[in-house]
Amino acid sequence: MTDTPDFLKDARTLLSEQGFTTSSTWYHGTSSALVDAIMEQGLKRSGDKALKQAAKETMATIGNSYSESIEPVFLTQSKELAFYWAEQTVRNRRVRFQGEEQPVVLAVTLPEELNAKVKPDVGAASLLLVEEGEQFMAYLAGIYQANNFDAPEIDLMKADRLEYLNKLGMAYYDADISASCLSVVTD
Repeated sequence: MTDTPDFLKDARTLLSEQGFTTSSTWYHGTSSALVDAIMEQGLKRSGDKALKQAAKETMATIGNSYSESIEPVFLTQSKELAFYWAEQTVRNRRVRFQGEEQPVVLAVTLPEELNAKVKPDVGAASLLLVEEGEQFMAYLAGIYQANNFDAPEIDLMKADRLEYLNKLGMAYYDADISASCLSVVTD
């Protein structure tokens, strides 16, 4: 399991038999290399432009075309889960870029009318079928067990939409998020 800093371990207050509770504050995991741009420009759909450009260039060198898809901003209601995704972002960037990057968790506090537009990420079903998703499920099981709950059992193909949010902590917002709604989570 990831060595999550203590100040981000919020599952003990968020987790119940029904899963993770939600509020008007969400969290997004990212890399320290991206924080300045995010805090200036906000969270943009489709995320890390430099990483996408590097993938596009790689595909061009092997003769394949690469068409960029527009992805939503991925969110979770738990700082602990956001830290996991921040670590994945850092790991993915290390493959392409040199430098010392660290995982960073951003708090996303949305006004009520925007908060209502956060949706359960049922599209995560496809992610959970690959190795990266298996690793996340193992991490998630560890969080549940560390807080004296059984790991969630979910049939990804038959699960209710809310199980993706409540049990797995996976949500998305399908628009850019203003920098005024963001803050860096620090101890």
